Amino acid sequence: MSGFVYQGRKTNEISFPLGGIGTGCIGLAGNGRLVDWEIFNRPSKGGFNRLSHFAVKAEQDGKVLDARVLNGDLHPPYTGQLNRPEYEAFGFGPPRENMTGLPHFKKVRFTGPFPVADLLFQDDTFPGQVRLTGFNPFIPLNEKDSGIPAAFFEIEIRNTTASEIIYTLAGTVANPLPATNTNRVSLRPEGCFLNLNGTGIAAFDPKYGDVTLATDAKDVSYQEYWYHGGWNDNLEVFWRDFTSPGEFKNRTYAGEDAGRQNHGTIATRVAVAPGKLARVRFVISWNFPNCINYWNKESAERAEKQGLPNLWKNWYATQWDNSQESAAYCLHNWDRLFQETAKFRDVLKSSSIPVAAIDAITANLSILKSPTVYRLADGTLYGWEGCHPSSGCCEGSCTHVWNYAQALPFLFPKLERSMREADYKCNLLPSGGMPFRIQLPLGTLHEPANAHRPCADGQFGGVMKVYRDWKICGDTEWLRRLWHAVKASIEFAWNPQNPDRWDPGKTGVLHGRQHHTLDMELFGPNAWLTGFYLGALKAGAEMADALGEPETASEYRAIFARGKAWVDKNLFNGEYYDQKLNLNDKALLESFDAMSYWSEEHQEIKYQIGEGCGIDQVLAQWHANLYGLGEIFDPKQTKSALQALFKHNFKPSMRNFYNPWRVFCINDEGGIVIADWPEGKIKPMIPVCYAQETMNGFEYSAAILMIQNGMIEEGMAVVVALRDRYDGEKRNPWNEFECGSSYARSMASYALLNAFSGFEFDMRRGYIGFLPVAKESVPFRCFWSLDCAWGEVEIASGKLELRVFAGSIALKEFGTGVKPEIVSIGGGRVSFSASEGGIRFDEEATIHAGEVLLLQSV
Repeated sequence: MSGFVYQGRKTNEISFPLGGIGTGCIGLAGNGRLVDWEIFNRPSKGGFNRLSHFAVKAEQDGKVLDARVLNGDLHPPYTGQLNRPEYEAFGFGPPRENMTGLPHFKKVRFTGPFPVADLLFQDDTFPGQVRLTGFNPFIPLNEKDSGIPAAFFEIEIRNTTASEIIYTLAGTVANPLPATNTNRVSLRPEGCFLNLNGTGIAAFDPKYGDVTLATDAKDVSYQEYWYHGGWNDNLEVFWRDFTSPGEFKNRTYAGEDAGRQNHGTIATRVAVAPGKLARVRFVISWNFPNCINYWNKESAERAEKQGLPNLWKNWYATQWDNSQESAAYCLHNWDRLFQETAKFRDVLKSSSIPVAAIDAITANLSILKSPTVYRLADGTLYGWEGCHPSSGCCEGSCTHVWNYAQALPFLFPKLERSMREADYKCNLLPSGGMPFRIQLPLGTLHEPANAHRPCADGQFGGVMKVYRDWKICGDTEWLRRLWHAVKASIEFAWNPQNPDRWDPGKTGVLHGRQHHTLDMELFGPNAWLTGFYLGALKAGAEMADALGEPETASEYRAIFARGKAWVDKNLFNGEYYDQKLNLNDKALLESFDAMSYWSEEHQEIKYQIGEGCGIDQVLAQWHANLYGLGEIFDPKQTKSALQALFKHNFKPSMRNFYNPWRVFCINDEGGIVIADWPEGKIKPMIPVCYAQETMNGFEYSAAILMIQNGMIEEGMAVVVALRDRYDGEKRNPWNEFECGSSYARSMASYALLNAFSGFEFDMRRGYIGFLPVAKESVPFRCFWSLDCAWGEVEIASGKLELRVFAGSIALKEFGTGVKPEIVSIGGGRVSFSASEGGIRFDEEATIHAGEVLLLQSV
């Protein structure tokens, strides 16, 4: 990848997701194919929708000069794929659905960044230049328009010859309904619509739904059905029809004669003069409204017993009744939707941070458009950890995984708050413990015997996220509605009903059995999980103060102070923070009835870190820095720990490194491993799970914390090594995987923006600020977003401009290194006074969309 451009074999692994938040998506392959049709409320990696494609032909004087599918070369291997039907599998060549047997373009140049894909098709023998732009709206703070179930395609054709040419651009989509097909074209005010439906499917059936291909072009022809026949007759006849001069003649079937898996085509003709160009728009929209819990039979049965039907509706189906409605919305609003999406892309891309950081940020925004997320009927966002090839992977908006994700709370904060609301409403046990996987249908109660036990990082991380989300929106009444549950979750640490005895003595340190995101439990004090506890106590104290509970705030602060002092003194080994535990203490496991952790042969507790250097040892400080929570660990010790982490855990090459776990980093690729044991340190015989793995979200958070602590070179070395693994040839740049594809933890990368810009926020008191870490970067420019508005900030010598592109932001204070003598909004002077680290407005100042806040020294 160079400047977000992929060519040749670097396009091999690309599948660029085109779909809305919580709608599923269609993948746009690196060579232009339509792949990974994940629109049926579950993943479908490698799933084709038959021979769906786009094609172009050129005519002149009644003769066809050339005709091609809008695909580039398919690169080797060509043996075929496993796990396909007989006579179509390995040993039979590439799947027919790849369209490789049809004339196509020799080269494709694929350009990002997300959320817009640009494909330039190149072939010396074709009389013209063809470009395809694919996108789905991605507009910060606009959940509706960013949640349309559709893939948008604009095809631009430029006549590079000396004579006028008539070009035909055709879109073909197969009917995916598992029932007798109903393919019907209608001419509507918005354009030509081909609706693909089926008969005999009940309206509440999970298979119920429809797909629409539409264009706003005027000169159209179409075939509602391709020719029916045996073998490959349908494609044989279609290609003969397409490569003949003139328009398509319609073909239709009725009743049982319509069959199944039939294709339909819409085509439009445009006459293009020499050197001129034309653009044609197509949209593929879908509506499959009914969702069920197909992955957890026990949970579904339990829901039924509790009076909750195992059936719910997608949020998008509450906005558009069918795919024709959503397609019409797309065509009617296309210009605005693309312009606002492109504005976001361009502002983000132009931020004055390293290209690899922008690549990491933008690439992982695609997770929100993947099957990793659902939106329930009331708008609540629900997330998997990632995706198996044909199902979600690891259910339940898993708290300890989604802890790392930072894109959603800043770009779509209402959706992030919906996750908090669902968790504290539906996932809190009477004791204050919170299972780390919420169940669907929403409201399904956990059975204690089967519940996912509370995990320390997930539960206390949830408190810190409430604090963050409160400061992003500034809505104290929202916080008040959650406070009882949040408070109970904090005090679960010392609740007598906590079977894991986290901190019964209110020491501020977790001593008991501590479940965590590495899927096992730590025993004994460690900075990683205790750090989350300390963060929750500190955040809880601020929230308690705001809600009029000074005694609660005082208690939390006292426990925090005790815990912090003990951790800094007892868990820092002179270089980094480690775990204090006697690995040979069998009695400790017996006290928790946890003998599965005992290795009889080695007389040692399994799955611990001990004296090792762990990647997340100061992770809580990353959260605290991002949310303005202040000091969790001693700053000098924190930086020392990060230096040790880079020294011991960052592997520039994995070639000679032993890894018995999942291989996410191979050969000469580099990354940070989860744990390592420096020379002279005792390594447990069976250490913490995944110790030798590199996992993207962990790496991003560690790298960003390095950057926040002035270790910019080291932090970016990690980011560059990570993104080099996703170069388009080895892996898909828009699918960072961990436990499955499009893994939620990778959205930690968004915090690179906040780290480089030194972005501070607290909308409860009308405050934002910017203190870039790279002071030599002048001018500095960066995207920013909060609940009320989004825009960019630009800082030059003695001048700062805050631009608002959408929404409005009301400010009382502004943090900056610029010492202004003039402050203005939209050219009008604003009175202010200097404050520590910035300015204070004499009266609340509101900057609306299209306005600029200017701070300038003379």
